[in-house]
Amino acid sequence: MTTAPTARVGHVHLKVSDLDRAIAFYQDILGFEVTQRMGTRAAFLGAGGYHHHVGLNTWESAGATPPPPGHTGLFHTAFLYPDRTALAEVLRRALNAGVTIDGASDHGVSEAIYLRDPDQNGVEIYVDRDRADWPRDAHGELAMVTKALDLDALLQEAA
Repeated sequence: MTTAPTARVGHVHLKVSDLDRAIAFYQDILGFEVTQRMGTRAAFLGAGGYHHHVGLNTWESAGATPPPPGHTGLFHTAFLYPDRTALAEVLRRALNAGVTIDGASDHGVSEAIYLRDPDQNGVEIYVDRDRADWPRDAHGELAMVTKALDLDALLQEAA
């Protein structure tokens, strides 16, 4: 059985240790808007009028530490931006806020930047290339790559 072709990821819901700190990251750096806040315990943020793409809560995690390396759990969430200019603007906000960039890659199908939120959850911010430009092998199969992404060139596109 296959998934319906219109299925998509609707949202990610994260356990965080400090709600206000997490809201500041997802709102002020990544650009999501708070759509609902449930006191000091949970908040929901979305883009483009959607009810929420990101849920944040401290129900089981207020003041907690991140899981140690080498354990199972979420590798990263990935947030798709509409174009290189929008991606460059988010990158600039992250750098200005002192967020450490873990990596930046050109995957042929997309350009991606990897970082961590305040609770050390992995975050990918990226922009897709047009499908017609995706790399293909001699048989027409998708042939994604991992090459270095020039962040300085990307930043030149920030408004």
